[in-house]
Amino acid sequence: MGYVCHFTGKKASFGKTRTWAGQKISKGGFGLKPTGISRRVFRPNLHTVTAMLPNADGVLIPTRVKASAKAIRGGLVIKALKRKYGYTAQQNAKAAGH
Repeated sequence: MGYVCHFTGKKASFGKTRTWAGQKISKGGFGLKPTGISRRVFRPNLHTVTAMLPNADGVLIPTRVKASAKAIRGGLVIKALKRKYGYTAQQNAKAAGH
């Protein structure tokens, strides 16, 4: 899917920017006047993370998804263990029947 958070559903929203010109009245001018309005995009703070998500059988498997920073900080994302931090050791122990 596009630029959307898998957990919170955050996506890009649209708005406008205003450009102002002129000198403030307090500075001796005639006031600020809007000289331009253009469209812009407000993008969410998304990161691609490897999260543990359930498959059709309900088993957690590592899957790459986009997650917002709010979802990551809020604890909605369960990150997969990296190989060097014991993920391979856990698999070997499980295969050995421990």
